[in-house]
Amino acid sequence: QVQLVEYGGGLVQAGGSLRLSCTASKILFSVYTMAWYRQAPGKQRELVAAITSTSSTNYADSVKGRFTISRDNAKNTVYLQMNSLKVEDTAVYYCNAAQRWGDYWGQGTQVTVSS
Repeated sequence: QVQLVEYGGGLVQAGGSLRLSCTASKILFSVYTMAWYRQAPGKQRELVAAITSTSSTNYADSVKGRFTISRDNAKNTVYLQMNSLKVEDTAVYYCNAAQRWGDYWGQGTQVTVSS
């Protein structure tokens, strides 16, 4: 079945950087819009960044200028480079692959930013 597997979460100090990766299997990766969402404790899941099949990107206002989403279709992988991390970026980060016929989710990876 389709799998999205995230890598790269962890604990980092405020101001630091992390790079998340999500590798997909059993989908035609190149035609999917790929996105990163996050969910902090007690809050709703929110869109962080998305990249379309033509590599157009959009970002949540809270991460613009700090996070960069990219994709490598040859590796079936989407990345999220997170710089200048803030305590409020602490959340479980989820990878999503979406097309008009449906979408898929990864299991999530924890990102914790300490002050």
